[in-house]
Amino acid sequence: MLVIDGKILDLDGVEAGYVILDDSGRVVERGKPGTLGLTEHRVVKGAALPWMVNGHTHLGDAIWGQEPPVGSLAEIVRPPHGLKHRLLASSSGEEKAMAMRNSLLMMQGHGTGVTIDFREEGVEGVKLLREAADGLSIRPFVLGRPGNLSDPEEVAKVLALSDGLCLSALKDLDPKVARAVAAQVQLENKFFSLHASEDEREPLEPILELAPSLLVHLTLATEADLELLREEKVPVAFCPRSNALFGKFPPLHLAEKLGLPFLLGTDNLMFNFPDLFREMEFSYVASRLHHAPVKPESLVRAVFLTPWEVLRSPGHGRLQPDLPARALGLRIPLRDPYYEIVARAGISSIVSAMPA
Repeated sequence: MLVIDGKILDLDGVEAGYVILDDSGRVVERGKPGTLGLTEHRVVKGAALPWMVNGHTHLGDAIWGQEPPVGSLAEIVRPPHGLKHRLLASSSGEEKAMAMRNSLLMMQGHGTGVTIDFREEGVEGVKLLREAADGLSIRPFVLGRPGNLSDPEEVAKVLALSDGLCLSALKDLDPKVARAVAAQVQLENKFFSLHASEDEREPLEPILELAPSLLVHLTLATEADLELLREEKVPVAFCPRSNALFGKFPPLHLAEKLGLPFLLGTDNLMFNFPDLFREMEFSYVASRLHHAPVKPESLVRAVFLTPWEVLRSPGHGRLQPDLPARALGLRIPLRDPYYEIVARAGISSIVSAMPA
């Protein structure tokens, strides 16, 4: 067993103390400072947190293995003719499953326990990702995308195999079809997500009529837009590194100011390595570069804590012996743990590895 002695950061706040973890990373004991006593277990000074959640990925894009071309967002990722969709269509199922599995293994090794994935290609796309994740500890939260959104039977089949559904952007869809798909998701009480205001600002009222569980990007959202999302209790997954490739940066500081819950996602694997330590560091540094600084604590919450509430799994965000959460141990200085995690931590800081 492993003892993390120092700080415990979870949904209940920050507390000095220790946790003892079993081989699966689950907490078997939690104690106050000075009460640990002698132990035969390995003791590491540092911080214990729930495992990270990647708020937005497209794992199928991992089949792309070179620098992405310079071009518009539409040319590279917009369905149905963007580069990524042509690439998916021309690759075999075996190639895609292997690329996704390798990516999941990398994410698992970097401290990610769940990734919220937009999985294109209908029923087969969802099946490929389930196959790729078989036997791993990291769990893809699979949001499927039917090939024919106008076919209720196909939508139902994808929905039955997935954790919910995802759409591209409402501006790219027939609004009537989008409403029908959203209604099917609501009937099944599953998760529903879509992109919004990524390359141009979109009015949010029609999008909110779909009752989304999570919106992605909001790069060009105004303060009034984010206020509306807060009022409607719709969280956002921001993707700063991905947006930066197209010359944009999301309004993290406004979300923080307004108290809007947000996540961080690494987005398309054809662009970025799915490492949330990199995402936090870039978000922090870039926010200061844009003269709109974000507190390290807000970024830590976006990766380690808020996602578990968004996924309706708060028990995975509280490090207690009677709950299912698995803890990530980080060997870091503890004077300012939030800053250390955001600006200095990385894979070399991890002392509790998730079993394969």
